[in-house]
Amino acid sequence: MTNSTAADRRRFLRFLAGSPLLARAWAQAPPVTLNSAKDALTVMDFEDAAHRVLPPAHWGYMASGVDDDFTLKINREGFKHFQLRPRRLVDVSKVDMKTEIFGQAWETPIFLCPVGGHKMFHTEGEVAVARAARAKKTVQILSSATSTPVEEVAQALGSPLWYQLYMPVRWEGTEKLVRRVEEAGCPVLVWTVDLLAGRNTETAERFRRVDTRNCTSCHASARGGRAPEAMPMYKGIEGGFNPSNATWETVDKLRKFTKMKLVLKGLDTREDAKLAREHGVDGIVVSNHGGRATETGRSTIESLGEVVDAAGSQVAVFVDGGFRRGTDIYKALALGARAVGIGRPYVWGLSAFGQEGVERVLDILHAELQLTMKQCGTPSVKQITRASVMMGETRA
Repeated sequence: MTNSTAADRRRFLRFLAGSPLLARAWAQAPPVTLNSAKDALTVMDFEDAAHRVLPPAHWGYMASGVDDDFTLKINREGFKHFQLRPRRLVDVSKVDMKTEIFGQAWETPIFLCPVGGHKMFHTEGEVAVARAARAKKTVQILSSATSTPVEEVAQALGSPLWYQLYMPVRWEGTEKLVRRVEEAGCPVLVWTVDLLAGRNTETAERFRRVDTRNCTSCHASARGGRAPEAMPMYKGIEGGFNPSNATWETVDKLRKFTKMKLVLKGLDTREDAKLAREHGVDGIVVSNHGGRATETGRSTIESLGEVVDAAGSQVAVFVDGGFRRGTDIYKALALGARAVGIGRPYVWGLSAFGQEGVERVLDILHAELQLTMKQCGTPSVKQITRASVMMGETRA
């Protein structure tokens, strides 16, 4: 080897050693294969495990957004716009994650979002989720599109169950459904208002088309969803649900009809938050349906601040959409959310490992949030304020 060749080789090796591409390749973690829920280190570990066991239509129903799935992706990207401001030399030997919602003590500011048709993901469905919520002292919101009646889920949960409402088109159907929910002991009614105009779930439809099974009871079409008569909560209720003619007058009518706390799910602007406050709503869930309602291109974490400011202190504000880490949850609490909801992560856990998977997802998020609270010098939820975060430039 000539001197020039050896020198060229040394220069090339030095170039490789300093290459960010090589560093990134070395830093990549090995692929994750879960043999049990306990093997998971992060909630994202459950995603592939769920994908492996679910048929295409069921996976597509849960995993897709609308149109180009852009808002689905931007829900995750939005967290990069906020940075933590840790405080040091604070006694963090004891951490208090308790919070109070509507006069009730919560062990943690995390709740399980309503997701339809849990038996698509596991044979025990909503009951397995309820048992996990009970074991981890976590609030569960049951979807109107549940595959298990509210009465059975409430019994499995053993504590007050929040109920998410897809309002029947006919008011008499709404009265019948709301009365049933009240009799089941539900203290809070969460009316989802972001699907009243319909939606375009193209990715879900593509997955459905490659599924060879007869799955029309779960996925009638890209724009139709499950047939109401196939859902236990809509038996005997005619006309379908999600009335496109609903207005703030409908909110007033529902507010007068029920004694349950009324929460509107699917608001993400200051204008609607102000109207919700003026119409006597008790709470708001800042939500874009996990990127499954409208292709807004805006994440819920970026919408949260303006809703909190407009809602005022008398209206409790919650948020969901893209939460995967304890740091994500911490940022939402700092921006004024009273509690944070998760959807897909616990469905991944349910799909792969049933109740155990849901419990492990909650354990991971609890541990991550607790660690973040310690690292930021805020050992109790009430100490987390907007001073704990700042807006920062998005980095590639």
